[in-house]
Order: sequence, then C-alpha cells, then structure tokens
Amino acid sequence: MTPLVAKLLHGLCMVAWWAIRRPFERKTKRNTLTRDAMDAREKALLAVSFTGLGLLPFAYIATGFPAALDQPFSTPRAIAGLLLFGGALALFHATHKALGRNWSVTLRVREEHALITGGVYRFVRHPMYTAFWMWALAQALTLQNWAVGPAGIIGFGTLYALRVAREEALMRETFGAAWDDYAARTPRLVPFLR
Repeated sequence: MTPLVAKLLHGLCMVAWWAIRRPFERKTKRNTLTRDAMDAREKALLAVSFTGLGLLPFAYIATGFPAALDQPFSTPRAIAGLLLFGGALALFHATHKALGRNWSVTLRVREEHALITGGVYRFVRHPMYTAFWMWALAQALTLQNWAVGPAGIIGFGTLYALRVAREEALMRETFGAAWDDYAARTPRLVPFLR
C-alpha cells in the first residue's frame, strides 16, 4: 500500500459514510418536530466536527496539503485504520437502521419519538458516537499527517465533549424513567465498560 492508495481508500470510506446517511436525511425531513435544539452552539459544534472529519481530510486527499507535516508512512498502520473505518461504517449503518425515522443529525425530538433500546442500542446508548470515534481514530491511522490525522479526534472530540450531556438531558426530559432505566443498564460508548 502507498500513501496515495491509503488516502483514496479513506476518501471512499468518507463517501460511503455519506451514502449511508443520505436516505435517512431525506426520510427525517418529513418528521414533525416537538423539540429542536439547533441553536448557534449546535451549529458551531457541527462545524468543528465537520471540519476535522470532513473538510481537512478532503482537502488533504485532494491536494496533499500540508505535505510538510506528513509522517513516515506505515502500511500496517494504514491497513489497521482502513479496517477500523470499515467497522465504523458497519456500526454506522446498524445505528441508522435501528433508529429509522427517530434519527437526526442534531438534537431533535419528533412526534411519536420512540426510545430505541434494541439492535446495537442493546450494547451502548450512543453507538453512532462510537462509530464517529472509530472514524476519527481510523483517520489518525490512515492519513498519516501531523495536522490532518488527529483533526478528526479533535473535531469530533469537541462535539462529543460539549454535546453528549445535553443530548442525554433531552432524552431524560423526553422519556423520563424509561431513559433512566436504560442508561443505568447500558454503557455510553463501549460495550461492557461502565
């Protein structure tokens, strides 16, 4: 494997991520919302995450900039990153499938919103965040550049750190004791880790 092949395969994984999400974006546009927390803070967090996981890697793949910050290329590391990204894609798809019309890119509650506790949600409360963490780690392994590699961890990490408590508060407000029971028995991100 070469750095160019690793970059191109990482880019294909990014396209696959979008292809998984796109049909759900269209379906959820028909939802009638009872609560929408899309405010300036949420927009800023989404922009930071998108920059780290989308804009910077895309620019690097397309142009090679900033090549001066490239690390010595490691094929095993790139392969590990691509395998991790493949796992992230599988989890991402399973998460969307489990959520169906309950999915939203931001903190929203729709009419007839259901608390999903089956499928991948049996194992963790936030499998989509788990998938994003896997993507961010895959980026650091595959795009071996001191700026672009860790940009996903920084970008998504910022969103996660400043959003997850707010999201869980919204779930508690919406589902009450059912959420509390679910949260008490289900780890947040990693199965079997409390």
